[in-house]
Amino acid sequence: MKKSAMLTVGELAKAAGVHVETVRYYQRRGLLTTPERPYGTIRRYSNADSNRLCFIRRAQRLGFTLDEIAQLLALDTFRDRDQARALAEIKVADLDARIADLQAMRRVLVERIADCTHGQPTEPCPILGVFQEDVHTSR
Repeated sequence: MKKSAMLTVGELAKAAGVHVETVRYYQRRGLLTTPERPYGTIRRYSNADSNRLCFIRRAQRLGFTLDEIAQLLALDTFRDRDQARALAEIKVADLDARIADLQAMRRVLVERIADCTHGQPTEPCPILGVFQEDVHTSR
């Protein structure tokens, strides 16, 4: 993120690697404030706004939703360690569940690829058949 005292919305968005509409969306969601427009000039964003936008982007990369990020942003760095840890623990559990689901889906597809490779041309395609059954069930 560019270290500048005051940025336009375009500069802020570019520095964060997002679109201007993303910045505006975060403002509508209450994640970022909308600066005043003094005397009809353009809005200017501070380093604090840049840091907040970086926080949002980093939290997203770690898998947090915008609702979860709003909760994180409301926490105090020193007083709310327990709450921050609890939110992170919930996220880790969610990620573990998603990883397990992905591994199960991968296993089913790998099995069907093997079935397809060794199957007979007169049999129905096992890969296409997987879409007609529950991907979480094993053979």
